[in-house]
Formats: sequence, structure tokens, C-alpha cells
Amino acid sequence: MNMDMQRFHATFFEESREGLEAMEAGLLSLEQGNRDGDLINSIFRAAHSIKGGSATFGFDAIAGMTHVLETLLDELRAGQRAVSPPAVDAMLASVDVLRALLAEAEHGTPADPAAVQAMKDRLNAVLSGQDAPAAAAPVVAVVADAEPDGWKIGFTPAPSLFMSGNDPLRILRELEHLGPLEIACRMERLPGFEQIDPLEAYLAWDLGLIGKVPRSAVDDVFAWVVDDCELDIQPMQRNAVPVEAVAVAAQPVAAVAAAGVQAPAAAAAPAANDAAETSIRVSVDKIDGLINLVGELVITQAMLKQVSGLLDQAQCERLFAGLDLLERNTRDLQEAVIGVRMLPVDAVFRRFPRLVRDLSARLGKQVRLRTVGEGTELDKGLIERIADPLVHLVRNSIDHGLEMPDVRAEAGKDETGTITLAASHQGGHIVIEVSDDGRGLNRDRILAKAAERGLPLPENPTDAQVWDLIFQPGFSTADAVTDLSGRGVGMDVVRRNIQALGGEVQLESAAGHGTRVVIRLPLTLAILDGMAVSVGDETLILPLTYVLEALQPQGEDVRTVGGEGRVLRVRGEYLPIVALNEYYRYGDNRNAEQLVVVVEADGQKLALEVDELIGQQQVVVKNLENNYRRIDGISGATILGDGRVALIVDVGGLVRTRRMQQAA
Repeated sequence: MNMDMQRFHATFFEESREGLEAMEAGLLSLEQGNRDGDLINSIFRAAHSIKGGSATFGFDAIAGMTHVLETLLDELRAGQRAVSPPAVDAMLASVDVLRALLAEAEHGTPADPAAVQAMKDRLNAVLSGQDAPAAAAPVVAVVADAEPDGWKIGFTPAPSLFMSGNDPLRILRELEHLGPLEIACRMERLPGFEQIDPLEAYLAWDLGLIGKVPRSAVDDVFAWVVDDCELDIQPMQRNAVPVEAVAVAAQPVAAVAAAGVQAPAAAAAPAANDAAETSIRVSVDKIDGLINLVGELVITQAMLKQVSGLLDQAQCERLFAGLDLLERNTRDLQEAVIGVRMLPVDAVFRRFPRLVRDLSARLGKQVRLRTVGEGTELDKGLIERIADPLVHLVRNSIDHGLEMPDVRAEAGKDETGTITLAASHQGGHIVIEVSDDGRGLNRDRILAKAAERGLPLPENPTDAQVWDLIFQPGFSTADAVTDLSGRGVGMDVVRRNIQALGGEVQLESAAGHGTRVVIRLPLTLAILDGMAVSVGDETLILPLTYVLEALQPQGEDVRTVGGEGRVLRVRGEYLPIVALNEYYRYGDNRNAEQLVVVVEADGQKLALEVDELIGQQQVVVKNLENNYRRIDGISGATILGDGRVALIVDVGGLVRTRRMQQAA
């Protein structure tokens, strides 16, 4: 059978990455004192799965590394070795090397052969006794004298075994590594040549594994297929009848476990099976295609609604009722489809315990990581792109935000500093906060650095205006350049990346009490609720999450201030007025009775002058840069019900442009 194994590579790489994340989280939990047997078993199963998959696909370097790691984990779970810092450090380091090897197999990025060999040597050194072994646990340890001379194994794969990515040949090869193997093939299920389906498993085997092999090692070989086969494993005593002459009655593995034989891998199988039945892996490209189709459906529904406005409602009552139902169903459908792309923000948060552990040890600081709202959901595309800015912010907090333990003690603080990662939904946004209880930003030092660089500043800048300076390109108050990020270094890149996602970032700080960075992001980049407004002969969309209110100003509420231009008084507060027809150069079509929409972004309010309010509607966001080029003040475009293109206003960009004009 010639099967294209390349089709399964993507699934293997994705599952292996998930396995490495699970291993890393489990090892960190071990390091913190958790000695639960299920935890060690879960780490072992992750390593075993990666080993089995890599051996199947011929990734020998990964299989070799995980084999050594698996041996060490097997001793830990059997109680033959204590969980010690050197062992945990070595296993955590091996996770990093395995990631490099995985990247080499997936993308061709070469891994350092010296680092790979050094890692294997380090694991072997721990195995050889440099890490003190623990006293054997009598409950789970295998007594050598009680081991049989071998095992009689009846292995009958389910017809669908191949569809789960498993291969009986791999299992036979793994058994051969344990000891001499006698093989007898049973072909009673094999149909005629014309009826053979190359994707079904027809053969079965009676196997004889010779040698004093622990039962657990045999169970581990079949751990991947325990739910896709009938399995009978019986001890082989001296002078046993040869395997060819033994008639083996195939029994489910559950029957073997019920007879008192330990089968830890099988015990975990039902949970895995339940998970498989309640979830399905789907390519992101397929989900994106589905979202695009739903977007087109939204546009079509808007077109039908617009056309129906020209009809007589009395004569087309049933048509209008159907259109109302279509509108509700369309909204439900798009929310359901977008929900498929939503992932818990924990997908990003779970990479930080390791980062905090490594950096704090490297800098000699004591750091506690606190996470809040890990279950808060965010679009998968946003999750992938928000990770790097968050890593930079956390590195900043550890490197230059938190003080050394002795300094914190002198200030009356806990010697262990706290980094908090929090996520929550607020309105139509997700808000992610990165905060620390460190020294805070030094206002005088920032102002001095700004004066040194000749950056423009108001006469009496507020704290918010001073903190905003660290987002200037290359701005830093660090005394020395380190290989870590100094607070401020690269913060312009952080803001730029977040703004590219349609979000905004704010910074708050108090001397001696720490710093807090707040990131606001849209829940999804695909569809948004907007307010359609008319400006001249064009229609613009204002994202509803930025809109506070709409009003018709009175003449006495509009003033002209030197250096500020026109401002509008709204309940005692003066807001800058931005005439959108002038900003976008649509021409001066100003009506006698202009309307104003008050918006807020980055903590600043603006009064946007428009000609007419068309109404609230849901719009499908189309990327303008991919189809044309980037335009200042525009975050995207959409297609209206009549087929015209409407631009989506970048409210955050308007606010930032206004700030730059004031600073200049």
C-alpha cells in the first residue's frame, strides 16, 4: 500500500506542539511541588506520543531525544527516581531542544547539532545516577523475580485503525526493540483482491515477546491504539508452547484490566476517546473561507433589506416577515461561525510561566506570575499576533519594572514581585492588562531624556503625556543596554503592532507602586457593528465601540480657540471638532445644520462633524491594504447593500493625528 504520509504531517506537528506545551506546564507544576501521579503520567504520555509519531514519520532526531526523555519519565512515574531540580531543569531544557527539532522537521530551519547532542548527554547523565535515585515505591515497582519469561500478545486491529494515523508495522517494530519477537499473521479477515480497501486494516497477529520485559513497557507500545484494536496480553512461562501453536482468544483491553493487570495507558483512554468525540480538528483556512462566505451572506442580506424599502409593506407583508427572519438568522449564523475561531486567551498566557521562571532565575529576582481571566475568548488571528507584544511587556516588567529582592525588602515590600496578566470583555472589546508591583516609571528621568532628544512637550505635561513618550521610536531610560528589553525599548513596535490589529494601548504608573499597561482589542477582525454616516456624497462607517453619542450642536456651544481650532462644549467639557469632509478632502459640502458624533479612543474624545446619520448596521470588514494600500485615518472598507464601497474610519488614527498636531 502506497500511502502519502505527507498528508498527516500537519496534524503531527500541531499535536506535537500541544504535547510540548503540556509537558512544559506539567514540569513547571512538578518543580513547584506537585507530585500527583496523574501529572507525571500525563507528561509521560505527551513524550510517548511525540516519540511514536516521530518514529512513524521518520523524524529520527526527535524520536531519539524523546526516547531518552521517556526513559527518565518512566523511572519517575515508577517511583524509581525522585523528582529533583537537576532532573526537572534537564527535562525543561529538552523541551526547548525538541521545539527546535520540530521546527527543523516542519520548516527546514536547522537545529544546532551540538546543542541536540549536549542535551542528550545531559539527560543520559541524569539517568546514569548523577541525579540521586529515590527509594523504590513498593506499590508500583516491578519486582524482577516476578517478571515472566515473555508475553503472548493477541493483536487484532480495528478496520479503521489507519484512519487514526496509526500503523501496525510501527507497533511491531517497537516491540522488537524490547526483545526477540515471534510473529504469526492471521489473515482470516482478508477479502478478495477486488474487495480490498487500502484504508482498512484486515490483518491480525499472534505475537510472542521473549525476555523479562515489564508489562508497563508492553502497554506503552499499544497506548496509541488501545481504543482501535482487540488486545490480549498474557504472561509466557518457561517451556511455554510456541506462539504459532497457541490459539489466542481476542479480548478487549478492558477485560484484561478487570483481571487485575495494571494498564495505566488504557485507563486514560476513555477520557481521550470522549474528547475525540466532542471535538474535531479543522484547518484555519477552511474556517476563514466559511467566515468569508458568511460575510458575503451579510452583504446580500443588507442588499435585500435596502431593495425591500422600495416595496409596499402592505402588499409584501410575508416578504418583510421573511426578510426579518433572514436578518436574525444571518446574525446568529455569523456569531456562531465567528465563535468557531474564538480561542481562550490562555493559549497565549500559558507560555509565560516558563518565561517568568527562566528570566527571574537569570536576573536573580523572585517573581510570582498571576493570571486572571484565562478563559476569556479572542479571535485566533488576534491571539497569534498579540503574543509577541505581550512577551515584550512581560520581559520589560521583569527586567526593569521589578526591583531586586533586597531593594524590595528595604522598601517594605514582599521580596517576591508580582506580574499580573489579566483578560476580560468590556463592551465590544477584549481588554488585556500587564501590570507589576515594581518601582514604577520615573517621571523626571523620562522628561530629562525627552529634553535630551529634543522631543516636543507641552508646558505642564500631564502624567499621561509623559508616559506616552516611551512609545517614541528608540526611546529608553535604561542606563545600560542588555540582551533583554529595557522598559521603553521597542515600545513603539508594541503600540504599532496593537494599532495594526485595530486596538489601542494605554500606560499607567505610580512611583514605587508599579506600572500597568492596558491593551484594548476588537473581539474579531471579520465583522463589526458600525454607525453609517453621510459625509458629502460618501458614506463612512464609524465603529460602534468608539461611539459615545450623537448630537446636533447649538451655535453658542462652538468656539474657536487659538492653536486648537474649533471646539465643542459638551456638558462642560470642550472637545476638539474634526470635520470629516475636510479631513478626507471630500470638499466643503457643509450643511447649515451639521451633526456631531462624539467618539473616544486612547483616552481622548473627539467631536466628528458629519452631514447625516444613516443608521446602525453590521458590516463585513475588508482589508484595504491587501487590495490597495494603507491610507491614514482608514482602517478598512466594507460593501454596502447597494454594492457601493464604504470606508471604515480609523478613530484611533484620528486621535493620534490630533495629538501629533498638538505636539508640533
